[in-house]
Amino acid sequence: MGGHLPDTVNRVADLACVLLAAGSSRRMRGADKLLEPVDGMPLLRRQALALLAAGCGPVAVTLPPDRPARVAALEGLTLQILPVPDAASGMSASLRRAAEWAAGRPLMVVPADMPEITADDFTRIAKAFDGATPLRGSAEDGTPGHPVVFPAALLGSLADLHGDEGARSVLKAHPAALLALPGEHAVTDLDTPEAWAAWRAR
Repeated sequence: MGGHLPDTVNRVADLACVLLAAGSSRRMRGADKLLEPVDGMPLLRRQALALLAAGCGPVAVTLPPDRPARVAALEGLTLQILPVPDAASGMSASLRRAAEWAAGRPLMVVPADMPEITADDFTRIAKAFDGATPLRGSAEDGTPGHPVVFPAALLGSLADLHGDEGARSVLKAHPAALLALPGEHAVTDLDTPEAWAAWRAR
């Protein structure tokens, strides 16, 4: 068993990680969900810190060209900002940019609007990834969610995506193994003021 530990450590250290933060927050009716305060800081910064604390490889954040407040929320963090000038065309634009940035590394992808995913969750996913099969976080009941780790061999498929379908076509062609995370960490995303209010009320 001990002989496999170095391979696991190498896989975790080699993993490129990206927060998808180029969405427009249209359903927030003027507010920015990624700047909503969670644990005393903007959600975007909190999730970036969690990803950095997971101890994986390099971390990046995709951002649209017109959100300076999101850039400011990341000030001082050791990560790379990936501008996505065509962010309005859909999530595929961010995935293409992330695949280009990963440059041959396996890639962990997670939307930045998921406030229950923790550093421990990121670490568990990274350590469970086998290097060859996509791996996806799920809720305790098995509902697929995030993060998703793509092997380096699938980066070309991500680079070919278009529109707002995300990576559904890639995961349909290459089904992911599932790893259950606590509660609904893997599936809780908050897109409306009402969803934020209900989450905070729990």
